[in-house]
Formats: sequence, structure tokens, C-alpha cells
Amino acid sequence: MSFNIRYDNPDDGENWWEFRKSEVVTLLNHYHPDFFGLQEALPHQSDFIASKLQDYDHIGHGRDGIGTNSEGVPLFFNKDKYQLLKSELFWLSETPDKPSIGWDASLNRIVVYGGFKNKESGETIHVFNCHFDHLGAKAREKSAELLMKYLNQHQLLDEQIIVMGDLNCLPMDKPIKILSQHLKDCFSENIDGSYGPIGTFNAFDTQKVLTKRIDYIFVRNIMVSSYRAIDDKRKINLYPSDHLPVLIKF
Repeated sequence: MSFNIRYDNPDDGENWWEFRKSEVVTLLNHYHPDFFGLQEALPHQSDFIASKLQDYDHIGHGRDGIGTNSEGVPLFFNKDKYQLLKSELFWLSETPDKPSIGWDASLNRIVVYGGFKNKESGETIHVFNCHFDHLGAKAREKSAELLMKYLNQHQLLDEQIIVMGDLNCLPMDKPIKILSQHLKDCFSENIDGSYGPIGTFNAFDTQKVLTKRIDYIFVRNIMVSSYRAIDDKRKINLYPSDHLPVLIKF
């Protein structure tokens, strides 16, 4: 699952994190994915989610560096089913090994990577959680190129790969085309077909027909059985976040 949970902003009124957080946890517990990647998660948001889930551990830190009160893209995994073999965080910039803003981006942007072993089968899987910049078109394109360069340099293209996140791109945009050269977009590459709305960005508007698909899960060397954009509502009929979670089964 990929899920932009919307950062904790008191100006969101009835959609404020304090009012949503318990139902975000309920949603995560209900679907109980083996892996889920969050975006826009401030440290206290990640900590709250971690404290309410029994079977998970997570990796990653804020985009401004370790110990900063900055947004992150933490990657949670079911620790009963998967063993963490290695992890890395890098910046989507010309200097990916240190906190930095890349190209024409408005903010620091990061990727969290984890290599995992399935405790039952012994198979390994490589999972990447990303958040591309919302303003910089060049930054989004270069971020896609940097991600593919990482996969090539680390000789991962023959391995099982999942790449997910809020990419702030529409399907016809160049960054998506760059990723699609070597990865499969699970929206269209699955056995059962896509279920739920096409769009994933809802802007907390429950009346809107959702057509803006900017959240993705890509795979390589993995057979995907189903894809779903989850449009579940809170008890008061509002969305849990301004993005829909995206869920695949493989």
C-alpha cells in the first residue's frame, strides 16, 4: 500500500490529523498490508501509527536529516513475515547522499529503500517509497531518472522490485514514462483489473469525481493479482486523507 496521509496541519479544520488519525490506523489495520509506504508523515504521525500497529516495524527518517521534525516517507513492513536485510535513504537531488534540494524542486525530497527476505519462502524483495516534488517539473523528471539509475547501479533489475509513492505526476507525464520503460504500473498491469476510482488525489472533497491519478505502485519481476484505489470514508463521511491509499496484491 502507498498512502499519502497528509501532514498534520491544524488549518485543515474537520480534516485535521487529530480528527483523522484513529481512522487512518483503523484503515491500515483493516487492510493489513505486508508493506505500506507513507508520504507527508511528520515524526509524531509515524510514531502514532507505529504505536497502534502490532505486527510492524518501519525504516526512514525526515527529509531534512536524522532527528529533524520534518516530513518523511517511512516504509512499514510486517516484521513477522519479512526480515529487513538492508535499508537506505537518499535524496532526490544532484547530491543524493546528503540533505539537499534537487534541480527546480521546492523542497527536499527523499526515497526510503528496504531490502527484505520473506521468512517463509526465503525470497528477497526490494521496496522503494518515494515522494516527488509538487512544483518542480524538471525535478520530477530527474527524480525518475535518478531512481532508475539507482536500480541499474545496484543491479536490481533482475530482482523483485516494488516502487511506490506520491509522484505528483499524471500517467502521461514524462517521469511516469521513464519509470514505465523498466517497471510495470500496477493500475494497468494486473490480473483482475483496477478497482475503485481512477484518481487518487481527492483534496478532501467527497463530492468530486476523482480523475487525478498521482499515486502509484510499480513492480518488476512480480505478478500482480489486483489493484485498488481505496475510497473508504470516515464515520462522518469524510476522507481519511486528501489522497486515496493505493493497494495491490501480488
